Amino acid sequence: MSGKIEIRNLNKQFGEAIVLKDINIVMEAGKIYGLVGRNGCGKSLLMKHICGFVRPTSGEIAINGKVLKEGQDVPENVGLIIENPGFLPEYSGFRNLKMLGMINGKISDQKIRETIRLVGLDPFSKKRVGAYSLGMRQRLGIAQAIMEDPQILLLDEPMNGLDNEGVEEIRQLLLRLKEEGKLIIIASHTKEDIDLLCDVVYRMDKGKIVEMLE
Repeated sequence: MSGKIEIRNLNKQFGEAIVLKDINIVMEAGKIYGLVGRNGCGKSLLMKHICGFVRPTSGEIAINGKVLKEGQDVPENVGLIIENPGFLPEYSGFRNLKMLGMINGKISDQKIRETIRLVGLDPFSKKRVGAYSLGMRQRLGIAQAIMEDPQILLLDEPMNGLDNEGVEEIRQLLLRLKEEGKLIIIASHTKEDIDLLCDVVYRMDKGKIVEMLE
């Protein structure tokens, strides 16, 4: 099944403050979409709506034709990295991903190790995640997002903490995933990431989409 996201007349208010206004977007498989704008413009909040963490005041979001409902878990076939990835610091990277994988029970140890290697980490390392650098934690977060082969990826500042080599490795990984037919959404402050990766870019300001670039 191909990934597809439809956002229809989405609005969000906190008290009197309107933080998302009249968002209408259709996103399809095999493309990378960029969300850009200043801090506080609504990028991360929109991503939290798409993955079901926050409910809209009005409007709706449909993923693969199914409208997100109140109290629903993260939709099926969605992988995400939003804010800082949360891992148990006393365990290794592999152990952390294995425990997360046990929730759905559909990923093998071999697949976890392959994914860890794919993001440039050693799957057999005993190093505690608490001793990881910021870049290593970010790589592990990306591994966690992609390890169950989701159709849709939501990545908020995916290059955060990576050195130049790491940035290039993850860019190439995302382009490969796009070629495999994934639908990828990236929120980033880095113009080069957006220019090199994205097929469509939405610029946000004060909770509204003010420009679409293809």
